Amino acid sequence: MRVSSTLAALLLATFGVARPAHAGPALLFDASDGKILYAEEMDDQWHPASLTKIMTAYLAFKAIKAGKIRLDDKVICTELANQQPPSKIGLPVGGELTVELALQALIVKSANDVAVMLAEKISGSELQFVADMNATARELGMTRTQFSNPNGLPAFGQVTTARDLAKLARAVSAEFPEYSTYWAMTQMRIGKIRLSSHNALLKTFEGADGLKTGFICDSGFNVVASATRDGRRLMAVVLGEPSGGERNIRAASLLEHGFQQLGWKQIFNQATIDNLPVPPDARGPISVRSTIQSWDCGNGKRNPAVEARRERIKAAKAKREKAKKSAAEKSALGGAKPGANMGAPPSGTPATKKPSAAGTPEASAPVKKAPALPGSASAAP
Repeated sequence: MRVSSTLAALLLATFGVARPAHAGPALLFDASDGKILYAEEMDDQWHPASLTKIMTAYLAFKAIKAGKIRLDDKVICTELANQQPPSKIGLPVGGELTVELALQALIVKSANDVAVMLAEKISGSELQFVADMNATARELGMTRTQFSNPNGLPAFGQVTTARDLAKLARAVSAEFPEYSTYWAMTQMRIGKIRLSSHNALLKTFEGADGLKTGFICDSGFNVVASATRDGRRLMAVVLGEPSGGERNIRAASLLEHGFQQLGWKQIFNQATIDNLPVPPDARGPISVRSTIQSWDCGNGKRNPAVEARRERIKAAKAKREKAKKSAAEKSALGGAKPGANMGAPPSGTPATKKPSAAGTPEASAPVKKAPALPGSASAAP
């Protein structure tokens, strides 16, 4: 673990925050002034995954403010947008959304196709939009960030840092408070389809009010999370956790410690996300794929409840198939009503008896014996 030397004594004395095994960078700061409350490797480069979409949304908000686009304008699904892998809305080529719905789908659903749709609407092409993203990053002082696409899908050279993401999150929240409800939405609807947020903290952490999660195998589970209590808003950046659950626990732990330790203990802390120098030993990006608990990354962890449900579904399916097969056999064997003359018997077949109305056997005309189906018993109905 590397914590900036100028903060180490203060942070370790102030917080009892244990670093989980295989944990990536982390940062906790006050959203009002950028004061750093806790930091671990905040300048190490990391793959942002869908945290990239915070910048995509920021540029969309700026375009709306500049009058370049409006919330009721339509964005169109092009072939390029349609080709994006999940998570996505899945519109066909030529499909449309309003800018307002597109922004909500971008933030809540983390829709990769919608990110491209917005990029093309705002800048004319994805390539130009990426150039605009990088120019904006420089303006915000995100000195160790480079974007390659608007959605955060794996791409060579797409990197950021916890500190740079903190600068972006603080900017989008401060400059565009009118869109704060978008970041706090737990679900949205497009027509009859309900889409839910991946940010579980919105439902489980007291005061949680945004922002965004992200995940690809090389980055692990990332989040930029914010919460407000008693008028104080804190933000936490957590990168590289091995599972979504551990991501939530670490972010919640940082935020909770921050709220508990605000006050006189921070009076002499003057370190902010803007004034603290980048250490010379800050590292470049790494892949944490081997530590990630996900089937997509080849390191799946079985969930007993999920496995039990799968077994129940499998058993129910087998039962349905067995019933279907039995019904088919009965249909093949029982084309005629019970007791009806089914035709002349083959040579040498003896006559059979059928029940009388009184329930006693009586002689009847010979009944043809139905041929046996493969693998089943031979019998008349």
